[in-house]
Amino acid sequence: MTASGTSRSGSVDQRDRVPAVIVDAPGSEPRPGSITLPPSAPGTTVVAVVAAPLNPLDLAIASGTFHSARHDAPYVPGSECVGIVHESGRYPTGTRVYAECHASPARPGTFATHVLVDDENLLPLPEKLDPVLGAAVGNSGTAAFLPLIENAGLRSGDAVLVLGATGAVGQLAVQIARLSGARRVVGLARDRTALQRLLGLGADAVVELRADEPADELAGRLLAAAGPVDVVLDGVYGRPLEAALQVCAPRARVVNIGNAAGPIAQVPAGLLRGKQLTLSGFAGLHTPLAAKRAALNWLWTALLRGELRVAVRTVPLDQLPAAWSAQARSPHEKCVVVPGGTRNKEA
Repeated sequence: MTASGTSRSGSVDQRDRVPAVIVDAPGSEPRPGSITLPPSAPGTTVVAVVAAPLNPLDLAIASGTFHSARHDAPYVPGSECVGIVHESGRYPTGTRVYAECHASPARPGTFATHVLVDDENLLPLPEKLDPVLGAAVGNSGTAAFLPLIENAGLRSGDAVLVLGATGAVGQLAVQIARLSGARRVVGLARDRTALQRLLGLGADAVVELRADEPADELAGRLLAAAGPVDVVLDGVYGRPLEAALQVCAPRARVVNIGNAAGPIAQVPAGLLRGKQLTLSGFAGLHTPLAAKRAALNWLWTALLRGELRVAVRTVPLDQLPAAWSAQARSPHEKCVVVPGGTRNKEA
């Protein structure tokens, strides 16, 4: 990838430059610029980006502290998008597709007007699905659906606790659990106002996370709200997970997907064995798109039926740096970059 500090629109010929947002070094703020796309080859497709979600994963990788990826040279971030096929040996020109992208200095990500994607990382989008909403439930939706349904084996009648329930993943997790027949769904998070919104998305109760509250006290409040729980989707780790383990029913299944509350949690051996708990982790970055196909089709079908609600804020490409800062403050809506214009909506 060759990057510059100026951008222009025009032809999408791969010899020309296309507008993009660039991160110059680990920890630096993204900036508007332009790139030359890598040359296409058999097995790749050039996609014109219509909607590219901004994910916590993108910020984590750009920070240089993410456990699985670090880029010391300038690169274009962005891990997924919905777009239109511009050039491909597999898909007809004009086909709407969902794309995953493992951004690096050698292969620009989706925060550009066009992106080069391996064919194996593309899925056709349902014809009538709104592209912004279809993109918005990609990374976030699969990070909720797969841990709940596949890892935890969520069954009808289970009681479910979602830790970190007010983010994009947590909000979708609450709805997925409800649509999948959960008997009771409870969400935990810090923001009181955002927690109240969960009650309209299918949560039976919510619990506000208080600063410096001992795990035993938090466990008491969780038990009062949820009763013994069969499934825990943990997006925070640390002390909230320690409390959640105390309210798990025998043989409960716990899946960790993040560590916003800290990288360390104490798991007493007696509790783990006495309740015969199952603890596992899920990382979407290491899950191939083929393994996400069924989850994405479920999510997209639920959107088409009006069964999922997703709060979305769209921003043009040149305003992504400001949106990047907002994402770092954990907004309670999904930010989606739309190179062609803006239109905020909620499904």
